[in-house]
Amino acid sequence: MAGRPRDEGTRNAILRRAADIASKDGLEGLSIGRLAADLGVSKSGLFGYFGSKEELQLATIRAATGVYLGEVVHPAMTVPPGLGRVWELCDRWLSYSERRVFPGGCFFFTVTAEFDARPGRVRDTVAAAGLEWNRLVASAVGDARRLGELTEDTEPDQLAFELIAFMETANAVSLLHDDPVAYRRARNAIQRCLHASATDAGSPVLRRLQPVPESGPRP
Repeated sequence: MAGRPRDEGTRNAILRRAADIASKDGLEGLSIGRLAADLGVSKSGLFGYFGSKEELQLATIRAATGVYLGEVVHPAMTVPPGLGRVWELCDRWLSYSERRVFPGGCFFFTVTAEFDARPGRVRDTVAAAGLEWNRLVASAVGDARRLGELTEDTEPDQLAFELIAFMETANAVSLLHDDPVAYRRARNAIQRCLHASATDAGSPVLRRLQPVPESGPRP
């Protein structure tokens, strides 16, 4: 838009800080004044990048999506289709949350809870991102079934729902109780869930996964 600042480096820094804040305080926790103070820029200069709080929120979601894709999706998609890719998607999601790529854990877990019952453009954008992730995990499960690594009666949407539930529970428990063991428990639960549906062809893939101990440091 004419008249808007063109410094993409500054814009990216603003949005990364905004995503970090929103992962802890939600998208409603964003304000032009708070970001300006954090980044040492003027309110008017910062406002010029976005024009409204809603536009800032939408841009923050897009920026967080880019980080998420780079941390979770793109690396996992380099693994060939099958159970290996299903596991990689789950493990990378848990690692992304566990390492606090965003300080509040999973950015999308936070903003989904904030906007799930609030109609509007922000909710629609958050919902679309969540639906895309669900479909990706279900598609990976479907590929594993098609390749004969999961039983024919495996229902991809149902198994994806269960796997994502384990991941999100680990994120929530680790934050609420400051409990890193939640991630090990989630990995164990996911492995058991996949083993329960694996065929003779799929079981060797899962056996190659490093077992996750119930206590002590992750291997």
